[in-house]
Amino acid sequence: MIFPRGPRRLEVACLVDIEQTPDSLHAHAIPEGIDIRPGDVVRLHGAPFRIGYGERMRVHRMATVTRAGVLRRAWTRSTAVLGFLDLFEAGFQPKEQA
Repeated sequence: MIFPRGPRRLEVACLVDIEQTPDSLHAHAIPEGIDIRPGDVVRLHGAPFRIGYGERMRVHRMATVTRAGVLRRAWTRSTAVLGFLDLFEAGFQPKEQA
């Protein structure tokens, strides 16, 4: 069979790293043992959604990775390139003289 019947889903372990300090404000979910490709969707289960100021939290949770099909992967790549090109338009405008 050339085309699968539905999206391919995988259950994987995921490291969740959240920090809200004067040095950094970030939240990363890093699936373990799998490469995430363009168009893939990662759904995290039971992730903490709030931490206090000055705190950093690293926990392990489970995640469901839904693999993108051929069309979704191609669409994601093409729209990413177009979105990237918009940055050039906004970043290099000449200054007007006062």
